[in-house]
Amino acid sequence: MNHTNSPILITGATGSTGSAIVENLTAAGHPVRVMVRRPPVAGVFPAAVDAVIADFDDPRTLSAALHGVRRAYLVTPSSERAQEQQVQFADRAAAAGVETLVVLSQLGSESTSPVRFLRYHAAVEEHIRNLGIGYTFLRPNLFFQGFLAFAGLIAQNGMFFAPIGSSAISAIDVRDIAAVAAAALTEDGHQGATYTLTGPAAITHEEIAVAMSEALGHTVTFADAPPEQFGAALDGILPAWQIQGTLEDYAHYSRGEAAFVSTAVNEVTGRPPRDIAQFCRDYADHFRLQ
Repeated sequence: MNHTNSPILITGATGSTGSAIVENLTAAGHPVRVMVRRPPVAGVFPAAVDAVIADFDDPRTLSAALHGVRRAYLVTPSSERAQEQQVQFADRAAAAGVETLVVLSQLGSESTSPVRFLRYHAAVEEHIRNLGIGYTFLRPNLFFQGFLAFAGLIAQNGMFFAPIGSSAISAIDVRDIAAVAAAALTEDGHQGATYTLTGPAAITHEEIAVAMSEALGHTVTFADAPPEQFGAALDGILPAWQIQGTLEDYAHYSRGEAAFVSTAVNEVTGRPPRDIAQFCRDYADHFRLQ
């Protein structure tokens, strides 16, 4: 690919994957445009980043964000309308002449899945395949960084809980997803690929607790919890539809359907993915009382 003067558009640029991709691309000297819903706070992005105010629900602003763009990363904020928003963005991208869309999907995306998030990802993938635009689909597993949601509980009580039992899941570090995304956005050879992205091993939540204990220097425990208790704990934090979707995700994990280990991170980036011990060491301060 040789589009040295055309910016790479990153949606979700303040989110977990988007911000890591921006960091990756700017460090390598690539021109980056970020699509944000409101003017960014000073210092959030490197000075060279072009920030464009746009909204997934406003076609006019989408067209402005996509102007002159040949490669784009697509992720939307958590929303009941995520499928509709991603389809609209893809349509606008195709109309604007975008040549490659790198799309954040999810491991296990299937149109017949009992998990609503996996159904919507499958529908978006199918729509983009039929558009005729170049694409790379990234299908990561549960993010290590998702455990930051438990940071307060771990710091205060030295424990966390979830309805997963002893089932293993091949969770992945967001930084490794970003490295694959950056490669797909800047290198040839990734168009038409679907990459299942996982960490180096399938691990249980008990093993995650052990890794946290070692990194923090004190015991962190994991407790299995019934779905009803987990859902009740999320009440008031997440909207009802997202709680139900999260419970469907965890049922999927607990059935052992997310234990597959992929070598894609190594194959694309040339280095193995980070393991849970590395994540816990790097993020240890987040799990300590401030």
